[in-house]
Amino acid sequence: MVRLITVIGHGVDLIEHHINHYLDYVDEINYVVYETDLYPTLSKDVEEIIKPFDNVKIVKTITERIFDWERVTKLYNEIKLTKPNDWWVIADIDEFHLYPEDSLDLLMSDCEKNGWEIVRGGFIDRIGVDGTFPELNKTSIWEQFPNGGMFRYYMSLANPNKICLCKGYIEITNGQHFAKIHGETTWRYRGWSHPLIAPISTHTIQVHHFKWDKTSIDRIKCVADVGQEYAYSNEYGTMYKSLVNSNFLIDITNDEYMIQQGLKYPEYNRYRNWNKLIKKITSI
Repeated sequence: MVRLITVIGHGVDLIEHHINHYLDYVDEINYVVYETDLYPTLSKDVEEIIKPFDNVKIVKTITERIFDWERVTKLYNEIKLTKPNDWWVIADIDEFHLYPEDSLDLLMSDCEKNGWEIVRGGFIDRIGVDGTFPELNKTSIWEQFPNGGMFRYYMSLANPNKICLCKGYIEITNGQHFAKIHGETTWRYRGWSHPLIAPISTHTIQVHHFKWDKTSIDRIKCVADVGQEYAYSNEYGTMYKSLVNSNFLIDITNDEYMIQQGLKYPEYNRYRNWNKLIKKITSI
């Protein structure tokens, strides 16, 4: 059985999109609801949305301080450890994976054959028509965000590496960016050729990042205003200043961002800049 784990602190408008995407790949979707003073009714809203889905469940509800990303990572590790030998897909509510050969089963089969227990991935930032931040609706999320590339790193230096698939016992680091094996973070050269990590050149997962809807701008400012290291407020502050300077538009013609337009279907090979992009991501 392959399970998905997601910690939800916002983004209820993404939940149905998230479920419909991942039910094509996983057997069970597990949500941890992270309530805060900012959204005290979140668990009730999530419960209502997931009612029609038999294999989607809330496994834990907590109330914590807002935007504590370190606590979020601890929750991912805690839930994964309940089934330490099973495969777990790790995906935030705005992260939609695409797998090599468009097959998670084939990817896991290769891992089992070769003794790999971790698969890395990297962000493809998605943005709306003409670089706008769209208001989410129930139509295809891929069509609502038809442009994909890598702008967040260049605008805020946010780390675009992700751990996307691993056995439950594997510890992941803050932000779900890297794995920690025998006390050592698999960062850069420590992760490129680690025997437990699937080869980056052939077995890397695309993380299509649908973070950038209309609500994200105010949320970015809120995180920045917290002013704490656990919230990565400096990074979010840098992003907000970049957005102010760009008049809250993403320049989809900026070659550095490697943006491809017309990505309206969820197919791994559709994004033509992937090899170039992942080479950049794994160097960060």
